[in-house]
Amino acid sequence: MPERQRRVRAIAAAVLAVCLGFVVLVIVLQCLRTDLDWTRATLSLYLHGRYGLLLRMAYCILAVAIALLAWTLHAQSADGARRGLPPVLFSVAALGLATVAIGDSWLPGYAPALAPLVHGLAAQTAFVCVSVAMLVQAWCFGRDPRWRAAYRWAWGWAWLVFGGLWLHVLWRGSPRGLGQKLVIAAVVIWLAAVACRLWREGCKETPETSGCGHNGGTSTKGNPP
Repeated sequence: MPERQRRVRAIAAAVLAVCLGFVVLVIVLQCLRTDLDWTRATLSLYLHGRYGLLLRMAYCILAVAIALLAWTLHAQSADGARRGLPPVLFSVAALGLATVAIGDSWLPGYAPALAPLVHGLAAQTAFVCVSVAMLVQAWCFGRDPRWRAAYRWAWGWAWLVFGGLWLHVLWRGSPRGLGQKLVIAAVVIWLAAVACRLWREGCKETPETSGCGHNGGTSTKGNPP
């Protein structure tokens, strides 16, 4: 297998591991933090107190994984499906996520009046940018021969995230913690599914690769060059 293909598969596997690890950590925290009502406490409240540092680190690692996945998808896209907007939006979302984690580490102690504003702006930026990036990236999938099979579920799931985000924002009487966590879970599941497919695509034989796996990869005979 060419070095580039191995690198893509390694990135996809790492992103998938980060997404799964993040989900497991959040679920465990719901059980350990008995001082918080998991249906009403947003995930941001878990950044403080017991295990807060662990979650802040997980936020930063997830942010790196999001940006890495976005730019890898960009590099792997067919010419007609390659757009610069998705990786830029994903990167801005990742920056917002990291800002939430880093800002909540030291800003409340140094600038307590500024901390809520920075947190709010960073969190809103992360949510809006990642939801729009998912929609645009899914649209690009529909124009890429290698990703066209993923278009329907990626597009539909991205709209589910977008609609769920605005439902959470506008429905103020909803359980705030549960609503936010469901949106976050939907985003991470989408990212994990895309990373999984990217890893599987790395096993397929293309005109530039020789395939992998025990069966020697998938033949490209009859496919367009």
